[in-house]
This record gives sequence, structure tokens and C-alpha cells, in this order.
Amino acid sequence: MFKPVYLALLLALGGAPAMARPVAAMPSAVVSDPRVDAAFPARMIAFQLPSDGVLLNAVMYVAAGRGPHPTLLLFHGFPGNEQNLDLAQAARRAGWNVLTLHYRGSWGSPGSFSYAHCIEDARNAARFLHDPAFAAKAQIDTSRLAVAGHSMGGMMAARAMADVPGFLGAFLIDPWDMGTEGRTIRNPAALKAFREQELDGDLPPLAGTSAEALIGELQADPPEFDLHATVTKISAHPLSLNYATRGLGAGYQGMVASARAARPAALTTSLTATDHSFSDKRIWLAARLARWLGSLPVK
Repeated sequence: MFKPVYLALLLALGGAPAMARPVAAMPSAVVSDPRVDAAFPARMIAFQLPSDGVLLNAVMYVAAGRGPHPTLLLFHGFPGNEQNLDLAQAARRAGWNVLTLHYRGSWGSPGSFSYAHCIEDARNAARFLHDPAFAAKAQIDTSRLAVAGHSMGGMMAARAMADVPGFLGAFLIDPWDMGTEGRTIRNPAALKAFREQELDGDLPPLAGTSAEALIGELQADPPEFDLHATVTKISAHPLSLNYATRGLGAGYQGMVASARAARPAALTTSLTATDHSFSDKRIWLAARLARWLGSLPVK
């Protein structure tokens, strides 16, 4: 309690200070290693994931313990310079398996890269988690699956959840609305900026494509590139939208409005002062993901 004299002084200076909001405890999985389970230690499985006749380079981070474990499907963006593997490690320390992969034609995965192929690869990866043989090998609890993705990977995560049943929720990190982008770059000035700022430096890790091919895909504006429509489709499940002010934050309000219009089951949102890769907010982002995973329902 403030004494009257101090309260009067505070009011004269502009009012009493606002009550501080309670700060959520940092999840231990973000900042400390778990105890080693000698019988069932944490491990990695490197393998090739089948997708429409192509074998994608993939890695499963298997959590410690007997299992089966809840499992997160994590998608990187375009072209995937930021892999977000620190998030994968934090999720595993929190008791979740994590499956990551490289889309066909990217980072050594065979095949030709295209946005349409990325969507197909995301669907196939989502279905693969339900494969009984792989689920047994990787100790997957197929009743507790979630999906996450950054940038283009956010679009892929949303599509995977929309197209494949059996996922509890989606955690989207500065997701790229490819439909809006495709309509925007019909303007010559916007197209020039997109080519110079986004495509020119990102093509080297990709095979079987070109700037012209990728631009053509976006400008065709197929319905599956529409993140607004996809978000409304998946909002019956827990959904987390996390945007960056120096990234794709200009789309934050509109995407949140689309999600809310669909009367979501459980929606969490954030707009954070950072860049597209959350370069100076990695611990914050890992903590947010760990808390969100912990909030998902147990079937």
C-alpha cells in the first residue's frame, strides 16, 4: 500500500504505476538439460521420407523415456536458411519428438523444388507420422501430434493440418501468406523488389527451379496458397499466430481477424519487436513454443 503523501506525489507526476503483470516462469526445457535416461536416452534418426516417389532428407529427434511420445512436425521456410533446430531441441527436452525435413529439391533432397511440391511434401510428412512401423520405431504417440512452421513453413504447417486429420494444433511463426504475395507481385515495382530481396539470394540451395517458375506459381494464386482461408479452416483446433514487427508483422492484424472470425477453439497471438528470423528473441520463442505444447489437450 502507498502512504497518502507518496500517492499524492505519484498522482501529481502522472498517476500511480500500473500493476505489473505476472511473469510466466521460464520452462525448464528451454534452459536446462533433462536427466539422462540410461534405458531410453534421447536420440536422432536420420532417414529418407517418401513423398510422391521422391525420398526427402529427414531427421527425427526422439525424446528420452520409454514413450510413446507426443510428436511435433516442424517445417522450415524458403529456402530454409533458418532451420529453427533450437526449437526442435527445446521441444524434445520438453518430452516431444520432433520431425524435420527438407522439401524436394532443397538442401540435397532429390527432385525439383516448387511451392506446390512443398505442400505435397508437407501433406506426405503429416501422413507418414501415422505409419505404424515408423511410429513404433520412433516411439510416436499418434494421438498427440502437432505441427509448427516458420515463414513459408508456417504456410506448410497450416496446410498440413488442414489437409491431414489427427493433429492437435498448429504453431505458426511469422507465417508467409503466399496468396497475398502472389497478388502483390502483379505490380511491377513489387515484383522487382520481391525478386531482388527474396529470390536472388535464396535460389542457390534449391534445384530444378528458377525465379521465373516460382514467380509464376505465386501469381497464379491457387486457393491452397491462401493463408487466411487455411487459418479459418484449422481454427477449430488450438492455433498460435506469432508475428515479427520487422518481418511479416504487417499481416498480423488481418490474420488474427480471420482466425477470430472463425470462432477459434483456442487462439493465442503475439506481435514481437524482432526480425523475421526472431534473431534476438530465440529464447522467448522457444519458451512460447514449449508453453504452447504443454497446453495442448491430452486425448
